[in-house]
Amino acid sequence: MKVTEIEVHRIRLPYDSARADELIRYYDLTGRTIYIAHTDNGLTGLGESEGIEKEEVLDRYIGSNPFDWIGDETSLGLGTAMYDLMGKAAGVPVYKLFGQKHRSWVAVAAWTVSTHPDRMANAVQAYARQGHRWMKFHLSPFENVIDQTEAMQSVAPEGFKIHYDFTMHGTQDHMPSLLDRLSEYEIAGCFEDPLPGEDLDGYRELKLRSKRPIVLHHFPMGATYEVLGRPADAYMLGHSKIGDAVRRAGLFAASNSPFMLQNTGSDITRAMTVHMMAAFPSASLHFVNATTEVSSERFVTKPLNPINGFIRVPEGPGLGVELNRAAVERLKAIKAPSKPRFIIVCTYADGTTLYTRPDPTNPHFMHRPDWSRTLMPVSFTSPFTTHYWDDDGSEEFGTMMTQIECDGAVLKTGQGKASDVENRT
Repeated sequence: MKVTEIEVHRIRLPYDSARADELIRYYDLTGRTIYIAHTDNGLTGLGESEGIEKEEVLDRYIGSNPFDWIGDETSLGLGTAMYDLMGKAAGVPVYKLFGQKHRSWVAVAAWTVSTHPDRMANAVQAYARQGHRWMKFHLSPFENVIDQTEAMQSVAPEGFKIHYDFTMHGTQDHMPSLLDRLSEYEIAGCFEDPLPGEDLDGYRELKLRSKRPIVLHHFPMGATYEVLGRPADAYMLGHSKIGDAVRRAGLFAASNSPFMLQNTGSDITRAMTVHMMAAFPSASLHFVNATTEVSSERFVTKPLNPINGFIRVPEGPGLGVELNRAAVERLKAIKAPSKPRFIIVCTYADGTTLYTRPDPTNPHFMHRPDWSRTLMPVSFTSPFTTHYWDDDGSEEFGTMMTQIECDGAVLKTGQGKASDVENRT
């Protein structure tokens, strides 16, 4: 059996209308690349990635036997297609290529971005209707997490949990008390990366104190020796290629450490992640997929959807999903959404207003004016309200944006006096 051809299809997955307003302002999650690998015996294997692999990478797979790619560390997307082919050739589900099945149902978390408390509550309700019982989001210094949590708690069904991701922006001066406060809410599920990854001593202290599990994602030593020191209750392995994920899964299993995978993608990536989570002994937590949950379109005939927070592991040959060709062709014609030009406006309780913008060089999934913390302190509990000021063509907007571009941010006191916030980046 040889790979004879790999089709490459670039598609766009429109955002779910319920979350489009906030999502469109962030890092673009709509673009996906679909790979369809063909063999000389008539089999097809499916893969998926965010970007497009280079021709020289594709050429490495052409003419090879899919079984040459066991433990693939070249491309997660193309490796997924090879595993789909291997499973179909052997007549077994993909998880059997990794070993024994440790679970038949795999927990999955929904995902969204940090936004106004009311919209966070709407996301909880929408995801609960989809069958989710977990939702992850990255905290933002432009939103009050207590206000968000109270809003989400007020609408959450029993058993629904929030996965808080602090993106390593917490510090020891405020993080212990903040986690204590959040843990008072029933909806609080776990806390990811509350401290910088290198602060392993801080993690161990926080783990002993916290009433909810601490999850470490960004490992200072690549998820190797530090795991043996047990700095966290659980671990996240993000976007690892297949062979690397297998090795890390072995370490987590040997140290009896629960972990989860985070592989951003849509239907094909979700299927591959489900198979890996089923076969990895200690992968007992919810995985994160992201793109599937925020999209209004699907491109497989029988999507793997959650039931009461879990996805059933497919038992058919390969990944267990088949492409909807008509949907792929339709999605190829969709253009990328245009990002609005906007200003972030934060109004504090004393009337002071902060005007700033996202870092244009870092279109991330959370809004920060910069990543060096020079423009404003990271609080997560500041007494303010936030809204987006979209470019309305007015002279006022243009003047304010020009000042922000020069100075980094603008503060106006409650008395209306304006002062520049020095940009030291």
